[in-house]
Amino acid sequence: MNFAHRCGLPGVDAENPIALTVTGRVSRAAVPDLCAELERALAGPRGAALAPGAAVDCDVGGVIRPDLTAVEAVARLGLVARRAGHTLRLRRVPPELRALLDLVGLADVVALEEGPEERVPGLY
Repeated sequence: MNFAHRCGLPGVDAENPIALTVTGRVSRAAVPDLCAELERALAGPRGAALAPGAAVDCDVGGVIRPDLTAVEAVARLGLVARRAGHTLRLRRVPPELRALLDLVGLADVVALEEGPEERVPGLY
């Protein structure tokens, strides 16, 4: 699994300086590192620039074969964002991950981007 902190995600509000990108197969061992990356980003200068309650963007369009480990990652990232006073907004959510989030009830906890650009052919 790969993840990165970056700016300039297509379709992301210019006011939101934090965007994580998660790609590949999400492993259980990588979930704490992913959460730590978000915590560092929220504690840094870019996190301080976020308005209270602002969404933190997470691009999950490159996640391969989403499973319950990916759902766990989303849940834990959502908790990290909430503890910092923000919400987690998922971008480019694969249909498989969306279905799992619906199944476990997390689709109502994190914001899911709507739109045709969510699925990128060839990434699943």
